[in-house]
Amino acid sequence: MKYQLIFILLLIFSLSACGDQKKKSPEGNSEEIPKEILKDTAKEPKKPKKKTPQSKYPIITEDNMVSFLTEYGKKNPENRVLVSTNHGDIEITLYEDTPLHRANFIYLVKQQYFDGTFFHRVVPNFIIQGGNSDNIKTNKKRKKLGPNYRLPAELDNGRKHEYGTVSGAKEYRKNPDKKTAPYEFFIFLGPPSSTGHLNGNYTIFGRVTKGMDVVEKIANLPHDETDWPLQNVYIEAKVLD
Repeated sequence: MKYQLIFILLLIFSLSACGDQKKKSPEGNSEEIPKEILKDTAKEPKKPKKKTPQSKYPIITEDNMVSFLTEYGKKNPENRVLVSTNHGDIEITLYEDTPLHRANFIYLVKQQYFDGTFFHRVVPNFIIQGGNSDNIKTNKKRKKLGPNYRLPAELDNGRKHEYGTVSGAKEYRKNPDKKTAPYEFFIFLGPPSSTGHLNGNYTIFGRVTKGMDVVEKIANLPHDETDWPLQNVYIEAKVLD
């Protein structure tokens, strides 16, 4: 009986000691939370998303194109552009008597449309054509600036295609209104005998004043059956004055 009483007292003491060791945290949890878990569950405050700056210019449409480019041309009278490629630089002077084409080209340069596009068509002894690419970013730029407008022909000056002239391209050759696709242009190399279908149908709005050796080099690059260079000829453009 004596031993049984001692055994019971020892058992009660043991249970009391275990209960003292199990302390509650201030939050009421019965177990201590490991430090690494506390660190992971402490969420960092969310940073506000940066908003993409909106263009101060409207999307160009057939309806607002003439008024927009006329006003833009008055405020942006520059007429010299530097077109840089991985084969060298080409300087272009734009004509004052094709005001809508000049304003449109300056606008696209300042909006950095041409940066990252290509001279995508090269024909020796004829033309090089630029302003397009197979990059999805190009279509996104066109959608942002104005995907559906075209420029009215400006042909009253009677200009003829000559070595180094810069003209607006067209979306299709049989184009009775002779409107220009706003995003593409071509530089003419010759010969004069090949201008029959060009003169009076494509607006000439500028001329290469420096870098025709670069134009010649690009025109003679290896290309596929669609006249697309086998190696991309990247373009960057900036306004000189």
